[in-house]
Amino acid sequence: MAQMFPRILACGDSALSVELSDIIDEAISRRVIALAQNLTDTPIDGVEELVPTYRSLMVVYDPEIVRGRSLGACLLLRLDGLAVGDGHSRHFDIPVVYGGAVGMDLEELAAMKGLTASQLIELHSSAEYRVYMIGFAPGFAYLGGLPEILHTPRLAAPRQRIEASAIGIGGKQASINSVPGPSGWRFIGRTPLRLFDPARATPFLLRAGDRVSFRPVSEEEAAFVARSVAAGQAVGGIMLQ
Repeated sequence: MAQMFPRILACGDSALSVELSDIIDEAISRRVIALAQNLTDTPIDGVEELVPTYRSLMVVYDPEIVRGRSLGACLLLRLDGLAVGDGHSRHFDIPVVYGGAVGMDLEELAAMKGLTASQLIELHSSAEYRVYMIGFAPGFAYLGGLPEILHTPRLAAPRQRIEASAIGIGGKQASINSVPGPSGWRFIGRTPLRLFDPARATPFLLRAGDRVSFRPVSEEEAAFVARSVAAGQAVGGIMLQ
């Protein structure tokens, strides 16, 4: 039986999930982001946190201030006549050193696709990506917009440790690692930028709805960017303090 959307689902006794679809779609993502922005601009008493995902928005609330049933009704009202746009979207130009120890899958992935490594890099860096959600680990960015020829299943056996800032491919998605950890994604490079830094005023560099482009750089340029990051300086217009 077909599901009816939007729908409100309880997530325990202090969170609701506003589900807008059962598919991954940019138009749905825009509605999720628009609802989150609406609730940020005009808060509802008792709402404590908003977590955008591919197709839903989790709304965390204090049940001593607002009850789930009444909050759900308010959320459905907010969806009626919701203004959907991309006015809050930001664009990030992410420098990437392709290949090397962190990008250990570049050559093999290129061979799998019948490409040279240079052709794969050109394809990967010529696309514009959308940050659909932040999750799995603090600041980890799930990106849509990967060229179809680069769609590749994850590894059968995950590696136990992949470094922070590794640039990955998993299925139809691209990613940027935020912290070291295990992963079954395939990795083709690294960026000197830090997606997550708890010492920054804004620990997460990216947020859902942002747009990302990748720019190939040399090891020397990456080292310069890394020094700038460590000093809390702006890189390509990106404030990293």
